[in-house]
Amino acid sequence: MTRHRTLLTSLFLASFSFIGLALPLTAHHASGPFYDSDKPIEIEGVVTRFVFRNPHAALFLDVTDESGATAEWQVELGAPVMLRRVGWTPDLLPVGMVVRVAGPSARAEGAKGLLGRKLTRADGSPVLEGGRTQVGQQRLECQE
Repeated sequence: MTRHRTLLTSLFLASFSFIGLALPLTAHHASGPFYDSDKPIEIEGVVTRFVFRNPHAALFLDVTDESGATAEWQVELGAPVMLRRVGWTPDLLPVGMVVRVAGPSARAEGAKGLLGRKLTRADGSPVLEGGRTQVGQQRLECQE
């Protein structure tokens, strides 16, 4: 009976450990539910904030539309660890810098957001010389 109890306890602990290790794997998400790759957009705006922290870096821009109205847009970027590997730093995009960003637009009705796949200075020159990083399964290009 003791042997049976020991076996059951071992199986329970092994199962519990496996579930505990598997849960973090499900924490990351695909971009498809949030961004519509059939509706790519390109915006140009002034950097108001660059948040360089997990799980994804975020860039906030003041974008002026055709009518002259300004609205804040949010750009989702890659994970900071991936961005650092290609030379990005928290001070790469200072407040006041004008940038162009292209990528799929947010699916939520009325949302002012996109998944940043291509990022350049206003004149089209690279923000960072060379380098690429993955954003989900898409590349964020820094115009090589």
